[in-house]
Amino acid sequence: MEIKDFKKISDLLWEIPSDYREGMKSAARIFATEQMLEQALKDRSVNQLVNVTFLPGLQGMPVVMPDIHEGDGFPIGAVAATDLNDGVISPGGIGYDINCGVRLLKSGMFFDDIKKRLESIASEIYSMVPSGVGKKGNIKLNDTELNKVLNLGCKYAETKGWTHSNDLDFIESNGSIPQADSDAVSKLAKDRGRSQLGTMGAGNHFVEVDYISKILDEEAARAFGLSQNQIVIQIHTGSRGLGHQVATDHLKQMVFSMKKYNINLPDRELAAAPINSEEGKEYFAAMCASANYAWTNRQLITWQIREAWKNVFGKEAGKLDILYDVAHNIAKIEEHTINGEKKKVLVHRKGATRAFPAGNKELPEVYRNTGQPVLIPGSMGTSSYVLVGLSSAMQLSFASTCHGAGRMLSRTAALKRVRGDELKKELNRRGIVVNTASIRGLAEEAPVAYKDVNSVVNVVERAGIAKIVAQLKPLAVVKG
Repeated sequence: MEIKDFKKISDLLWEIPSDYREGMKSAARIFATEQMLEQALKDRSVNQLVNVTFLPGLQGMPVVMPDIHEGDGFPIGAVAATDLNDGVISPGGIGYDINCGVRLLKSGMFFDDIKKRLESIASEIYSMVPSGVGKKGNIKLNDTELNKVLNLGCKYAETKGWTHSNDLDFIESNGSIPQADSDAVSKLAKDRGRSQLGTMGAGNHFVEVDYISKILDEEAARAFGLSQNQIVIQIHTGSRGLGHQVATDHLKQMVFSMKKYNINLPDRELAAAPINSEEGKEYFAAMCASANYAWTNRQLITWQIREAWKNVFGKEAGKLDILYDVAHNIAKIEEHTINGEKKKVLVHRKGATRAFPAGNKELPEVYRNTGQPVLIPGSMGTSSYVLVGLSSAMQLSFASTCHGAGRMLSRTAALKRVRGDELKKELNRRGIVVNTASIRGLAEEAPVAYKDVNSVVNVVERAGIAKIVAQLKPLAVVKG
């Protein structure tokens, strides 16, 4: 595919016509500058977006964000909605790390309050939050407890004392999707998740202590309780080995069941089943259970960080409040306007963040007049952002936006260009404290491996999807 194959809607929006390839059920759109689009054409991501248009029961057209890069099945950064009666659900439209997402904690402290104790707080968080490949947590769940996590999510965390009074109000779906069913999760998946609750994992997952370097929307910042130089903490992780196994189990099942439903798709990683089929219902229930596990995982990590915060700064430092927690690998039943008609659809988001505008009833009351906080982490050592959803996103992208900078180099390619020990020294020279379980893993996540997050969020703002509220800069990074 070449740029000449696209219909240019605007400088930031490109359309692949529905007649580009026989079998496409709709057109597809990409939010990107021409330079970003040229970069995307270097891997399989754009062709993967074309493949998404083959899904039965597709509603509207699939879209992909400027952080687009190659994934499994769907490209990362993609959003697609399917009909609840005649459509399908695809594990490839959610990803292996079900409910990978971001949570932002806000403190009552400022840069000058903690600058001399950065190493102490980074070390304490590293000590309190287990991180690394296959790392076990401090809690091992028996069958009854694990099933409660899967079925109840953060409502179970409340019973264990891992929450503050209003934490659940500031978590997407209040940290608990009712359609979850632990019986749909295999024993192997449960065994993988049994000892990983409260762990960060590896790869691009992290805990990061940041300060707010710039406020760009004063009104929204006030509504969110954010101010210049305030200290905030990002948590980025998901459902760990449990979610990965759920995706693996059900993808295999759907590859074989597609013949039964006469579903023909151009990529086995896109395998799907009718939403109302036995396979579709079982996967959706397991996916929701995995999402509940991930929210509980971030909640337990929050509790651990709060303990670390108290250990270093004492009770006088105040509590850490949740600004918001939002998933970027999930499928949700939502109401959207399709061809002028309001209807409920299943929105697949794969490396894409929900961005509801002001007035949406799913938002906490305190954000109802402002819109949903959108959390966009940058690559390590660069900027991250808080945005707010805009009303035009409902029509443009099923109320979805980017989820990060977007990978540009594979982990193997990054290792050839970056030495982890040198990267750590460079970050230290810039005043950023780094605690990591793997110097190799640090190199794989080097900033050079990612697109420029400033350019990515600039595109979604100019396109009218979300507005930038605040820019964050890192002070301490804790990685697996």
